[in-house]
Amino acid sequence: MKLQMRTRLSAMMFLEYFIWGAWYVTLGTWLSGPLHFSGQQIGLAAGATAVGAILAPFFVGLIADRLFATQKVLALLHLLGAALLFAASSQTSFAIFYSLLLLYCLCFMPTLALTNSLAFRQMSDPTEEFGAIRVLGTAGWIVAGLLIGSMKVEATAMPMKLAALSSLIMGLYCLTLPSTPPLGRTDRMSVGDIFPREAIALIKERSMLIFVIASFLICIPLQFYYAFTNLFLNQVGVQNAAGKMTGGQMSELLGMVLIPLFFRRLGVKYMLVAGMAAWVLRYLFFAYGNAGSGMWMFWGGILLHGICYDFFFVTGQIYIDQKANVGLRAAAQGLITFITYGLGMFVGAWLSGFVVEHYALAAARGSATYEWRSIWLFSSIISAFVLLFFLFSFSEKKRQVKLSEQDEAQLDRAVPQ
Repeated sequence: MKLQMRTRLSAMMFLEYFIWGAWYVTLGTWLSGPLHFSGQQIGLAAGATAVGAILAPFFVGLIADRLFATQKVLALLHLLGAALLFAASSQTSFAIFYSLLLLYCLCFMPTLALTNSLAFRQMSDPTEEFGAIRVLGTAGWIVAGLLIGSMKVEATAMPMKLAALSSLIMGLYCLTLPSTPPLGRTDRMSVGDIFPREAIALIKERSMLIFVIASFLICIPLQFYYAFTNLFLNQVGVQNAAGKMTGGQMSELLGMVLIPLFFRRLGVKYMLVAGMAAWVLRYLFFAYGNAGSGMWMFWGGILLHGICYDFFFVTGQIYIDQKANVGLRAAAQGLITFITYGLGMFVGAWLSGFVVEHYALAAARGSATYEWRSIWLFSSIISAFVLLFFLFSFSEKKRQVKLSEQDEAQLDRAVPQ
């Protein structure tokens, strides 16, 4: 691939994840503060991305793959998204705000797959070229967090306005991307085209079924982290919380490097166990840390995000790649994404909001405060139950061999969050 094309695709990835990182991390802090939305409302708002993830495969399969050029679809979705985000940033009614945010997520979530698809279509060897380009997406998320933290605007609508401006720029930039026409399929699309019966049949195998159930369940406490960590850190007195939280994405990059080494030593089962154990430990750190002498616990909880994500989700992607036939790997990965980031995160959004609201305390200076230790202990207990369920029920008798070239490539295709 020529340097010019690599630079154009890298800029696309940077903008794509800068937009997401700009508004999503600090959403709960803004909604709880000036807008005085309840914990349950904050959870629902954070879970709007899960609704988008549920519907995204159908949109991509119907529109982008069959009818219109990918770059034009991306441009339209981001331009429309810019208008929706800007409109949402000025709302004070939860019903109107949530409706606009939900419409935005229905626009944005399909673009995650579409940017990958467009990039792959321009590459001669995706296994060698994609990783170096995709890492700019993680850089975009990190830069967004550092910028918002340094501006000290976490409890304002400014992050959402910044994301709206970035989405406008991304929409215009997409019009300059290489032409990527649809693949020319004109037959009627069905659910079976997205999730073939053969891919669904993989779940009938006991080990795969246990893995899928555990993946679904572990995404429920994961939503506590995504929706409420920034609000929590701000309320307990941590300065520049958004900037500090980018340490989680930085640790993901290190985790990617460590996966091959630990994979060979631990195998699939105990890599997954290590990832879930990190979830338990992270929430215990949050429960018992503080912004003074216990700040090291908060840092521990943030930096464990790399192990939480990489050791479970990336290892899970490798496991699926090993279990599925070559022709079913993409469909199987899509199915597990639908179950985890779609259904699991949606349930997690509802439950996290309910639990946080249950532990709400009297308002302080107009903003609700919460009994955070109980909230994080609840999250830790859920994670521990999922860990024990998986540890004592999952059994993969097939001997795990050294990572293949396809498995190594799977590490590069992973999407840090």
